[in-house]
Amino acid sequence: MQVESSAQVAEQLAATGYLCDESLATVVFLAGRMQRPLLLEGEPGTGKTALAEALAQVAGVPLLRLQCYEGIDASQALYDWDFPRQVLHLRALEAAGGADAVEAEKSLYDERFLLARPVLAALQQAPAVLLVDEVDRADDEFEAFLLEVLSTYQVSIPELGTVRAAEPPLGVLTSNRTRELH
Repeated sequence: MQVESSAQVAEQLAATGYLCDESLATVVFLAGRMQRPLLLEGEPGTGKTALAEALAQVAGVPLLRLQCYEGIDASQALYDWDFPRQVLHLRALEAAGGADAVEAEKSLYDERFLLARPVLAALQQAPAVLLVDEVDRADDEFEAFLLEVLSTYQVSIPELGTVRAAEPPLGVLTSNRTRELH
């Protein structure tokens, strides 16, 4: 979203049907300009998630949503490996005459077998809007993990290396104030 003022933010959001006051438009403008996440706190139903949806619509970028809950961990936010496809790949290698065991193992941890979850997808697909909904429902460790990712816009995947966003996604974190955030 390329805007030059908070007034432009308010105009563009209004075009999507999202009405905001001057203070919210200013905060959104500054978050975008400074490439910093936006934390929205308030009661359920006050339009926090709708703002993220409107921002994605205005910018013409995908909205990637991570719904937080008690017990969520980094792997559920980042990635998983597509085990069934990895097994099929191994069987295909065996059927083709077998490959070197070391090379076969290396080929299992290729990007084609990586299932990107919302946080990793936002880094890979940037520009994007990453909505971290109800971050207050997650525990302190997960909150610290998210803040680390959103401050550096990169994550490390042991088997592949570091994934950096070409352009930082706009992070929108929402909280219903069920607990105090750090």
